[in-house]
Amino acid sequence: MALLARREHSEKELRGKLRARELDNEDIDSVIEQLKNEGLQSDSRFTEALVHDRMNRGYGPRHISQELKQKGVAEWLSEEFLDEREPHWLERLAEVHRKKFGDDVPEDYKEQANQSRFLQYRGFSSEQIHRLFKKLKQHDD
Repeated sequence: MALLARREHSEKELRGKLRARELDNEDIDSVIEQLKNEGLQSDSRFTEALVHDRMNRGYGPRHISQELKQKGVAEWLSEEFLDEREPHWLERLAEVHRKKFGDDVPEDYKEQANQSRFLQYRGFSSEQIHRLFKKLKQHDD
């Protein structure tokens, strides 16, 4: 309960923390089942909270998806919250780009490659980045 009071945890995270406290597997299964039945542990709620937090920190869908995978969230659940085709991702990408690089269009290929690498590191796809640069160039003309 103390672990869940601070923040949401995935089932995998919770299992790991309970193992670290040297509980046996039967006790861990029992505790987790009870927490789920009481609505205190939910991978769905965990996923929603993590996606919202990472989006607000400027991370893209690929970065978030990888983090969810590492935390043991089922792929179908991750996909439910992370559709790369959603228009809000382009808005987030534009916001991240504006914070880091301002509103200016990259002046040359080297600068565009530098900005692309940064945005890919943040978890945005090449296609999303290409669409952003295309949109920036249209506004610049």
